[in-house]
Amino acid sequence: MDHFSSKDMALSAQKKILSRMATKSSVQMFIDDTTSEILDELYRVSKGYSGNKSEAQKVIKDLVKIAVKIGLLFRNNRFSTEELGIATDFKKKLHQGAMTAISFYEVDFTFDNGVMSELLTSCRDLLLKLVNTHLTPKSHNRINHVFNHYSDPDLLTKLYDPSGTFRPNLTKICKGLDKLVEDGTI
Repeated sequence: MDHFSSKDMALSAQKKILSRMATKSSVQMFIDDTTSEILDELYRVSKGYSGNKSEAQKVIKDLVKIAVKIGLLFRNNRFSTEELGIATDFKKKLHQGAMTAISFYEVDFTFDNGVMSELLTSCRDLLLKLVNTHLTPKSHNRINHVFNHYSDPDLLTKLYDPSGTFRPNLTKICKGLDKLVEDGTI
């Protein structure tokens, strides 16, 4: 079995970004255990869907890099008042997306890939607007890569198939999302 850990990858991304303070404890400032478990399941879904281990790793690596960079910007008070408003809108949209994902999981045959795809696209657009002046075009491409990958209607349809192979992964993802919602993280 192939070993992949989003914590290890997050640590690697942190080393590159923070170079002087790359420690396992500092990466946990940005990515907690529940989020790490969700990322591991998203990796498994991506790998199973694409059949491409390196592509699945790249998507998760891009996601972790973006999360760490945005966390750094936020913790260092780099966002203007207007941008903080956009960040609030993003968090609300992300919360709505999590609640919708959980709802579609809990009630079989209610899944609508158009709704889920639109929520993810809206999140992507808000995130790009938030980081527009703070991150490089390469980081913008990473954001597009992640959101375009996970908003793929075919991937979403297979993920939400009640009798599909990704059902165990979806169960773990939704349990993790539920915990993050309950904790107020998203």
